Amino acid sequence: MRANRGTVIGGLFVGLAFLTAGCGSSPGASPSSSPKGSITVASFNFPESAILAQIYGQALKAKGYTVAFKLNLGSREVVEPALERGDIDLYPGYAATELEFQNKGKGEATPDAQATVAKLNTYLNAKSLEALTASGAIDENAFAVLKSGKYGSKTKLSDLTSVAAQMVLGGPPECPTRPFCAAGLTKVYGLHFKDFKALDAGGPLTKAALDQGSIDIGLIFSSDSAYSTGKYVQLQDDMHLQNADNVVPVIRKDKANDEVVSLLNSIDSKLTTDTLISLNKKADVDKQDPDQIASDWLKSNGFTS
Repeated sequence: MRANRGTVIGGLFVGLAFLTAGCGSSPGASPSSSPKGSITVASFNFPESAILAQIYGQALKAKGYTVAFKLNLGSREVVEPALERGDIDLYPGYAATELEFQNKGKGEATPDAQATVAKLNTYLNAKSLEALTASGAIDENAFAVLKSGKYGSKTKLSDLTSVAAQMVLGGPPECPTRPFCAAGLTKVYGLHFKDFKALDAGGPLTKAALDQGSIDIGLIFSSDSAYSTGKYVQLQDDMHLQNADNVVPVIRKDKANDEVVSLLNSIDSKLTTDTLISLNKKADVDKQDPDQIASDWLKSNGFTS
């Protein structure tokens, strides 16, 4: 499970990078008709969130809405209350983490995205908020091996049952006791590793350790741009340890008219985890700005011209 990459792993996550905070309309799409109302789109304080916010906002602007952005607004503890107050109208959320934030950690999120969003909406409805249809794009804890390494032929976490005792796991210091990290791998998959090496949460230390062979498996988030290099194999969570942290728009109901809902759901229908990996690569490796990344994606997927 994930959050705003501000904490870590038991259900929360880690900040990869920070962009300069920005407000106001962004370059990119131009309105196709007269303004239909205003919508303020926010993001959490990491690049993936800012890109997704730009995708939503620029698409709405192209439909004739007056759009303002509040990018890199902060953690969920900042962004969600801003939505409740009406300071913002929309942000790209992550289903399971949104639910566990709303229910104060009751453990109601599941690996089923549809069921998780339905449960989330039982909390949001009372606040005049709504989570729309979840996309197929997932940003959650994932575990990777080096493709050129000893275990590079493995494709699923369950493939490790017979070899885990020979492997060193790397991850954040709290991983051994967290239910979505080492503790969960033991409980759900029965994996008992030879050793654990405390590093970071999917960051440069973990990747370097995999490259150098000082660990055999490491935690790297499912949408990390590192997968675009082809160096790492993301092991499939085939027994569903992780909950459904699918990207999902969270919006104020007074802004969720039929056109807005249809547009945002249409965008989400085209988002996949591979999409996130590609978008993150453009930010992390190619150093492109979120507004340009979003503009290019919208054009290539037929939402703008």
